[in-house]
Amino acid sequence: MLSAIIEKENIETVEKLFSASEKIVIVTHVSPDGDALGSSLGLYHYLVGRGKKVQIIVPNAYPDFLNWLPGVKTIYRYDKKEKEAKEAISEADLICCLDFNTLSRINELAEPVRGATCKKIMIDHHLDPEPFCDVTISHPPISSTSELVFRLIYRLGGYEELSFQAAECIYTGMMTDTGGFTYSSNQPEIYTVISALLAKGIDKDVIYRRVFYTYSENRLRLMGYVLYEKMQVYPSFRSALICLSREEQKKFTFSKGDTEGFVNLPLQMKGIKFSVFFREDTEQNMIKISLRSVGTFPCNKVASEFFGGGGHLNASGGEFYGKMEDAVLLFKQALIKYESLLQIEEN
Repeated sequence: MLSAIIEKENIETVEKLFSASEKIVIVTHVSPDGDALGSSLGLYHYLVGRGKKVQIIVPNAYPDFLNWLPGVKTIYRYDKKEKEAKEAISEADLICCLDFNTLSRINELAEPVRGATCKKIMIDHHLDPEPFCDVTISHPPISSTSELVFRLIYRLGGYEELSFQAAECIYTGMMTDTGGFTYSSNQPEIYTVISALLAKGIDKDVIYRRVFYTYSENRLRLMGYVLYEKMQVYPSFRSALICLSREEQKKFTFSKGDTEGFVNLPLQMKGIKFSVFFREDTEQNMIKISLRSVGTFPCNKVASEFFGGGGHLNASGGEFYGKMEDAVLLFKQALIKYESLLQIEEN
């Protein structure tokens, strides 16, 4: 059914660790997105089905449009339940690190995870994983960590027991991390996985509506504002930039997830192949950066080189600590450096 991209040795080691562990903690990255929560909850339901005591811990808030996911109410937010989270980590027999490949991606949660004496497993699809886990399952060509979790469960012989709830979570992670299967989704086996998830009874149309059609009035008005007032287009570089300050977010009563997908909007323009979105974080003194591209333009290289981030060829993220105007200057430097690649004509 599926190619065996996960090494047999890793499959065998993970099975031994799952079998030997009673208390398992799942950790994912700061500002968890659909793939972070989808993969974590998918694995959570699978392990609970095996009789394990499982606790998911996230560093901070996640978008409101993911609140419907089965099991989401059991999650500990480290910024809200630090004591309980540290206790769960200290008592864990095993820690699963999902959808991140460096401890810096989990902020303050990094210290207790680093200090934990139990075994650790990484399941991730980003480039250049750091060696902080005992088992590393890393496959950047895969669409999402959620797809990788499905492949792991399948190789462990757990598909038949995979629950409806787990399937919903895994599908949501795959869908959101590919922009509704509009990028990073050309491999035929992605649709083999989708077919297997549909066979569990999930309704992909309902999931799509729950994620993309539940926005607030403020979100729609904010979208209009950024398109009319904030979008800057650089035709000679075939690029666009949107910047949003804290004050502007307050004006539209910003909630977590309200700007989801804004970075994709400029790519609807003919001739634009690179789009970047800068948003001043409301909880930290930094600027969150989202990058998207079409074709072969490597927005992940721009993210890594200029904004301390990374990700997919066509979908990446990063951070900037400083003033917005300085971040914009850095963006313009990136355009100049990558101008030749931006000018390449593609079908």
